[in-house]
Amino acid sequence: MRLPLPFLSLSALLVMTSACGSDPAKAPVRRDPHSFSNPEQVRVRHLELDVEVSFERKVLSGTATLNLERRDRGAQLVLDTRDLRISAVEAGTGKEFAAAPFAVGDADRILGAPLTVDLPGDATKVRIRYETSPHASALQWLDAAQTAGKQHPFLYTQSQAIHARSWIPLQDTPGVRMTYAARIRTPKELWSVMGSRHDFRLADPKEPLSGDFNFRMPNPIPSYLVALAVGNLERREMSTRTAVFAEPEIAPKAAREFEDTERMIKAAEGLYGPYRWLRYDILVLPPSFPFGGMENPLLTFATPTVLAGDKSLVSLVAHELAHSWSGNLVTNATWRDFWLNEGFTVYVERRIQEVVYGEARARMEAVLGLQELEEDLAKLPPGDQVLHIDLAGRDPDDAVTSVAYEKGALFLTAIEQVFGRERFDAFLRGYFDHFAFQSITTEQFTAYLKEKLFALDGAAAAQIPLEEWLTQPGLPVSAPRPVSDAFEPVDAAAAAWLAGQPPSGGFGEWNTHQWLHFLRAFSGKADRATLAALDRRFRLTQAGNSEILQQWLLLAVQAGYEPAYPKVEEFLRSVGRRKFLKPLYEELVKTTEGKRRAQAIYAKARPGYHPIATTTIDSIVGAP
Repeated sequence: MRLPLPFLSLSALLVMTSACGSDPAKAPVRRDPHSFSNPEQVRVRHLELDVEVSFERKVLSGTATLNLERRDRGAQLVLDTRDLRISAVEAGTGKEFAAAPFAVGDADRILGAPLTVDLPGDATKVRIRYETSPHASALQWLDAAQTAGKQHPFLYTQSQAIHARSWIPLQDTPGVRMTYAARIRTPKELWSVMGSRHDFRLADPKEPLSGDFNFRMPNPIPSYLVALAVGNLERREMSTRTAVFAEPEIAPKAAREFEDTERMIKAAEGLYGPYRWLRYDILVLPPSFPFGGMENPLLTFATPTVLAGDKSLVSLVAHELAHSWSGNLVTNATWRDFWLNEGFTVYVERRIQEVVYGEARARMEAVLGLQELEEDLAKLPPGDQVLHIDLAGRDPDDAVTSVAYEKGALFLTAIEQVFGRERFDAFLRGYFDHFAFQSITTEQFTAYLKEKLFALDGAAAAQIPLEEWLTQPGLPVSAPRPVSDAFEPVDAAAAAWLAGQPPSGGFGEWNTHQWLHFLRAFSGKADRATLAALDRRFRLTQAGNSEILQQWLLLAVQAGYEPAYPKVEEFLRSVGRRKFLKPLYEELVKTTEGKRRAQAIYAKARPGYHPIATTTIDSIVGAP
């Protein structure tokens, strides 16, 4: 399906001129097929948001005021919306506003609907009065019973990839960056936080809450990074520029788990230059959060499933922190360029892990990442194995796989190995500086790569099959293959178990990564008797580590190991992280009885999942 691109001239459809003038690394910017907006004619530069939060009605209502740069004085303003009720639109210079003609177009299944505004000749601002739908795809409204404290409701947003348009009318494309200010009005007993700056972070946490919170983001960011949460929260400082926000019941545990965050920031700064976002705080959300983390500037949103008690899963923090350079500072201009965000971030994440926790840990995580990539490549169609993926006509959420993450990171590792770490580190630091606070395409990256690195050493450049990495399925023959000595005893133990000769010892000192590697060795190979023996020995059905438990439950479903099925249901009803849900439901529906079980579990669990997760699981199990 070719997505509709309304209200644009032919020349506007072909290219959008880069904001960086004659810079040779800046090729013409490709138009974003996931947005109706027309930033090449009228571009949003600043958002002023003023909304009230109603938990009773499950809506946000108020105004969004957009400051405009008008490149074509005769053009209409086209914005992205999804299920918004637009009650009025005004335009003016800021001092005076007058009603402006507007129209909401037909809704597209993926894109939502365009909001088109006729602009007076001198208008530089548009003010839109609107209300969200109770079913907005970015918003999850949780009743008190769905929170840790069971006393207060909770709201949070998830704007990536194209869900910001379901709670704010704007140009919802990563190619448009804007600053913003926000006033959020909430029930007085609740705390509102956003991925932005606010003076209350430095105030006495025991001060009474006013129910009126003001925020500002002075750095230009894309729409998918605008984030809001409202709930009963406590703040725990970890350093002068890091803190944890969480419900009081889990805040102490979260602060202990993430206490190395400042060390991670310093490690990243030593590699790639100064942290440019003032603070790095972490909000631990309720279990329904559909992702591991979301890199909202100044305030990472994180799943509680990483609170393992031993810091074994804090690579998530390293990953979201790494986005402060790769993704937030330098951003993919369209979702086809998603690997520029995630491949770079996985690479940087592992470099941070290496500095803070050592090379052995970084190597284990790289091996596990390669395993996940190879599993995905084995089942993905060729077109989805490509870094520079074509997503026209598709929901970008549905195309998120390990390819952008792990294949992208392997590509950068290949360049590092050929050119040497010292030269590649200098290149990356220059890359982040050169494109800071800009959104770029794959073509712009490759132009910069060729000019700033490949041109320095033609012999080395010839060893990197650039087009094969970017546009071909699978992995090049020359792709790096990480190895870890720490997995050698794990492989030996797994082989012994599968041969019916389980070793008597050697498991006590294993870390999470070794356990994950061990369990993956049984995939498709273990029968029920083997799983029963493993469960008796290690009590895996009672595992407290969410990653280990999910891997074990997946094996249990594969083999039909009935004693684990009550835990499967408990897990699927208590966790909303899509990474955990999707494989389990996919495995369940492979049999008639399993599908019946999956449908029964999902009927109970679905009300607690985020809309992003339900969209995915609906397609697997069937919408109720």
